[in-house]
Amino acid sequence: MLDSEILHRVNRPARYTGGEWNSVVKDWEGTAIRIALAYPDTYEIGMSNMAVPILYDLLNRQPDVLAERVYAPWTDLEAALRQRRIPLFSLENQRPLKDFDIVGFSLGYELTYTNVLNMLDLAGIPVLAAERDSSHPLVIAGGSCCLNPEPMADFIDAFVIGDGEEVLLEFLDAYRGSRGEGREKLLRRLASVTGVYVPALYHPEYGSDGLLKSLTPAVPEASVKIQRRLVGKLPPPPFRPVVPYIEVVHDRAAIEIQRGCSRGCRFCQAGMIYRPVRERPHEEVIAAAGELIQNCGYDELSLVSLNTSDYAGIDELVGKLSRRHPNLTLSLPSLRLDSSSIRLVGSLPTRSRTGLTFAPEAGSERLRRAINKPLTEADLLETAATAFERGWTGLKLYFMVGLPTETLEDVASIVTLVDRVRAEGRKASGKKPMIRVSVATFVPKPHTPFQWSSQEGEDSLRARQEVLQHGLSHKGVRLSWQDPRVSLLEAALSRGDRRTGRVIQR
Repeated sequence: MLDSEILHRVNRPARYTGGEWNSVVKDWEGTAIRIALAYPDTYEIGMSNMAVPILYDLLNRQPDVLAERVYAPWTDLEAALRQRRIPLFSLENQRPLKDFDIVGFSLGYELTYTNVLNMLDLAGIPVLAAERDSSHPLVIAGGSCCLNPEPMADFIDAFVIGDGEEVLLEFLDAYRGSRGEGREKLLRRLASVTGVYVPALYHPEYGSDGLLKSLTPAVPEASVKIQRRLVGKLPPPPFRPVVPYIEVVHDRAAIEIQRGCSRGCRFCQAGMIYRPVRERPHEEVIAAAGELIQNCGYDELSLVSLNTSDYAGIDELVGKLSRRHPNLTLSLPSLRLDSSSIRLVGSLPTRSRTGLTFAPEAGSERLRRAINKPLTEADLLETAATAFERGWTGLKLYFMVGLPTETLEDVASIVTLVDRVRAEGRKASGKKPMIRVSVATFVPKPHTPFQWSSQEGEDSLRARQEVLQHGLSHKGVRLSWQDPRVSLLEAALSRGDRRTGRVIQR
């Protein structure tokens, strides 16, 4: 699809060549259903996503199905594609997206919505679902953003609500049964699959106040309420994930050891929508680790979960993996903020002791209780002291500003807490520790207890940032924060209705 002249002119051409280790190239003519798994961000980010490898493996294990990958091109390649009128293509067979039967997008971040539209346009596929007919691919989407699918309803033919691996094979059965019968019959049959939402089969009604009043099914096949699909038991992880030729964001092997979280932080969408907690058995994790090492050649393994510390027997699992694979570096993200997490990480071999990151989220105990993260300051300082006593010279702390009921006093409490953490470091080692403070802005998300909470305006958020910038300006603290405008846009997209699509398209 791309000649060498174009590849020599773009940055990181290996993003677009395919042919990576463990990539699956099937016979195009020998398969009945051809699916493009589209990730609406760059290759480096998309290759670090855990959902796409699961679906890629599941689909390519079906004899009559072909699944290939496509990522959003960087601006240099996009310009070349548009100039030469080359349609966006898949990596494995280098086929234009418009040749596929189904194009499936993974939606995990609202600010990639415009990338979806751009990729469809680059592919020569009509952006609006209403303008597509049976000659075009079916455009579907899944992922956490689909728990409020309405902002993208004008562009997506069908949404998968919940765990994709639980729905996808039923979805394909419905697709096979209606293939060749026309687009309307296909959409109606897909709508009969539990967990599938087809926007074109629903009629929105708005009240005199401009708010959404109702969303009514227009055909019998469309359910009044869409049931979120969940896997009861986590399926085996992919043993042969694609290994990129270039460095990506998370350049390591990964095993999902647990899905869901029981903590219930009131701002956290993932903690709400991925309930209940489902754990992968120790034996399965250990077996998968061996397969990944053998098939991929990685020397680092991440044990992925929303809260790794809550996984039953995590200490025992880490010990078994360390003994069985002594040259393997283990990464334990998302640790609970307590001294037991420090002891867990401290038990790892020295090479696995990467930086420690914790998320107090708020500076005051009052606000932490309000967001259902009831950590006391004594707990936080004890954890920091344990870390410094065990040899860590720095910590990274995540906070959030703009939370419901927050005052400027709560924001100032972040400064006080960071200063006390630094004092614990000096007490333990006699040296000034390095504290990295990352500050996000609260974004009210659908299906959380705070979904209807108001969001602070840009001026108010910048005032909070100034408090932190002034209070944490001394040496030994590195402060980073998110642009408030990005958070305001994210909130609008995450809570919008179908009319938001007009803004996205513009």
